[in-house]
Amino acid sequence: MFKIKSNKLPLNLVCGFFLAFVSHVTLADKNEQSIFDKSRDRNIPVTVSKPINSASCMQKNQCPVAIISAGYGIKHTEYQFIETLLKQRGFLTIAVGHELPSDPPLSVTGNLYQTRSENWQRGATTLRFVRSFLGEKFVGYNFNALTLIGHSNGGDISSWLANENVDFIERVITIDHRRVPLPRNHNIKVLSIRGSDFPADEGVLYIPSELSEYPVCVVKIDKSRHNDMYDGGPTWLKEAITDKIALFLTDKPCSNKH
Repeated sequence: MFKIKSNKLPLNLVCGFFLAFVSHVTLADKNEQSIFDKSRDRNIPVTVSKPINSASCMQKNQCPVAIISAGYGIKHTEYQFIETLLKQRGFLTIAVGHELPSDPPLSVTGNLYQTRSENWQRGATTLRFVRSFLGEKFVGYNFNALTLIGHSNGGDISSWLANENVDFIERVITIDHRRVPLPRNHNIKVLSIRGSDFPADEGVLYIPSELSEYPVCVVKIDKSRHNDMYDGGPTWLKEAITDKIALFLTDKPCSNKH
């Protein structure tokens, strides 16, 4: 139930953690561990990274929060290039591991929207729990205006939660997700970065009239591959992704090229 990767903690401190029956998130700049969702008997791997200006993040002056959801089969720790950008921009960044060994594999047959919906619903529930649990631990950060970031299936999970009409999401950034429709919500800003090798399913992206109606941006990166959009991808592609995210975070107008 409890996981700490450092072996340098005093024994009495570790014992105190166990007695609490929940995983503890330290105040270090970066901490990788798991938190326990008792209602689902589920350990959730998370990596929490504090921003470079963390000393100024207080309850009366809260800093922003971003939650990263990985693509299926990719570790949640393999989006460091995005995490680095967010850290520089003052975000508390939480990378979430959605897939556990005990989970059923992601469906590859049938109507994928139907057969994968259980995975997306489970992921959305996980994001809700992470927000609730960590929001109590990090009072100097604003968990009521989240930025959700997801690659591929992680983008599907992020979009699924945003479509549940919650009031704690400010932005959604998807990186070449393909199945779940992007939110049509005037209160949620959306950036969808598209790769070049796979199209999104019908209805996932916006029609022209929606691009002007909602605060959304859809941009394509030429010659990019879906499976390269993580730490293991080429440098030029990671730089292109972070450039588009950085521009989006400034709320500057988008050309909506896709």
